[in-house]
Amino acid sequence: MPSVNQYFDNKVTSIAFQTKTLPATVGVMEVGEYEFGTSEFETMTVVSGALTVKLPNSSDWQTFEAGQTFTVDANQRFGVKVEVETAYLCTYGKE
Repeated sequence: MPSVNQYFDNKVTSIAFQTKTLPATVGVMEVGEYEFGTSEFETMTVVSGALTVKLPNSSDWQTFEAGQTFTVDANQRFGVKVEVETAYLCTYGKE
């Protein structure tokens, strides 16, 4: 059964569900800057819009646009800048 989660004063909304192989969330981020923490390996795919991301152990910001993917290891923090409402898909764990 999907469940809805909201973060950052409802500026980030995600719906959690189970894919065939991994747990996942699909959601939308409003314009803003956010910092996320991971509890397990995450694969983020931008569905629409763009995310500018500062990955752990990096001093550079990278922009990922629709169709592009990035990963973050477990127990890490990463920054995200959103300049246009952006949809994403995130899977948790490794296959």
